[in-house]
Amino acid sequence: MQTTAFDPIGVEVSDLDLTTVDDEQVAALRGLLADRGVVVVPGQDGLDDDGFAAFLRRFGDLTFTVGETPVPGRDDLNVVSNVGRTTPPRSVFHVDTSYVANPPAYTALRAVRIPSRGGETLFTDQYRAYETLPADVRVHLAGRTITHVVSGLRPEDAGPETSAEHPVFRRHPVSGRTSLYLSTPERCVAISGMDRGASRQTIGYLYEHSTAEENTFRHAWSPGDVVMWDNGCVLHRADHGDVAGDRVMHRGMVAAS
Repeated sequence: MQTTAFDPIGVEVSDLDLTTVDDEQVAALRGLLADRGVVVVPGQDGLDDDGFAAFLRRFGDLTFTVGETPVPGRDDLNVVSNVGRTTPPRSVFHVDTSYVANPPAYTALRAVRIPSRGGETLFTDQYRAYETLPADVRVHLAGRTITHVVSGLRPEDAGPETSAEHPVFRRHPVSGRTSLYLSTPERCVAISGMDRGASRQTIGYLYEHSTAEENTFRHAWSPGDVVMWDNGCVLHRADHGDVAGDRVMHRGMVAAS
């Protein structure tokens, strides 16, 4: 495995065939994900959905979000596509399914069709987001939690299956580093020990801080790319602006252990 680090986050791994990875390589990838957040593996043209799912299962059980469009004939992968849409899909920086008690540990995309222009995926470095917060903000928020809900729900309408509390500052179970853990403000509705107004203002500040351009890595897709990321230390979004052509990805998510 040859690696090339990106700035400020992410790493490309070359000379790797995801259909034949062994335990040692999986352990190395798990470490890279915990440290660099995003792993780009190019040249996987021979990887089909069976091989993609088998690779992801090396990291844990697969999980599926209710309401997503499954890959035809499969209940473990879903389709992310702009085909047939009259308006571009909407995407903002977020963490996948953070409104459950144990959100997916990893998410991965396999490039199926790449547009001739645009369609990049962006990632933020949530370790750096935490480390660059002013010291007084870190002290003020230490030990607090954020309530995450399904998009559009009010806190008072959320239930056990549509709401979960997570630490504002999360210690990563593999790297031991601390990240700023939040999602889109649509899903982050309250901070413990704060009233609604203060919560909204603080969440807005944290989100803007996290998603600043200098904290962002942009991946331009190529045919055969597989990109996997650690939901504990990155936010992500697709850039659907100025896309020319079909953009089709197959997505898999690995449950938290």
